[in-house]
Amino acid sequence: MIPWLDSFSLDFPSPEQALHEPNGLLAAGGGLEPERILAAYSQGIFPWYMPDDPILWWSPNPRMVLFPDELHIPRSLAKTLRNCSYEIRFDTAFPQVMTCCAAPRKGASGTWISQAMQDAYCDLHRMGYAHSVETWIDGELAGGLYGVALGDVFYGESMFALKPDASKIAFARLVPWLAGHGFRLIDCQMRTDHLTRFGGREIPRREFCTLLTEFVAVPRTPRLWHHDIIHGGSGTRT
Repeated sequence: MIPWLDSFSLDFPSPEQALHEPNGLLAAGGGLEPERILAAYSQGIFPWYMPDDPILWWSPNPRMVLFPDELHIPRSLAKTLRNCSYEIRFDTAFPQVMTCCAAPRKGASGTWISQAMQDAYCDLHRMGYAHSVETWIDGELAGGLYGVALGDVFYGESMFALKPDASKIAFARLVPWLAGHGFRLIDCQMRTDHLTRFGGREIPRREFCTLLTEFVAVPRTPRLWHHDIIHGGSGTRT
């Protein structure tokens, strides 16, 4: 059995109480208020559930992370970054990015990014906490990702690509941008081969939560990032 959260308190059980199977399931219920989601992220917890299920809260062990200075760019992608004409924009199409991330994937029948989740993260975006990183090619949105920033931590949520490598381009350009702005940790939640190729690795949940205690406490005023653009090939920021 897992605890059922009420709608009055923002308290969560300790992540150490999460189930081993399914890995990381911690609690159910509550709501998707911005304050609750931010409280969850600050403790290493995130919501993930299908539309017909109650809200489920997770904190898996181990935790997949990427330290910005450990970023690895695969050779084929490095060639694309040098030769492809593109722009990386921030926070100029957040709702559209979420809609694209919510679209059913090949071989999948549904999505966990329900309308309720989209509404919740759009609220966080308006508050300056949730951000989109967008790859634009020939003036059209070609791919990207979204996530949440707290202190010196960026929590990646989902990505999409309408053109080959478009989401990878966004991620590869985001990581150095985050490093240049003082971010020290990227939460990738769960292991994938894709993230491993970029230098992501698993660490124990307890270590992850200890890092959060330090990194999330760093004062950083929430704001939109739309004034920054990274141009393909040169990496010039304007």
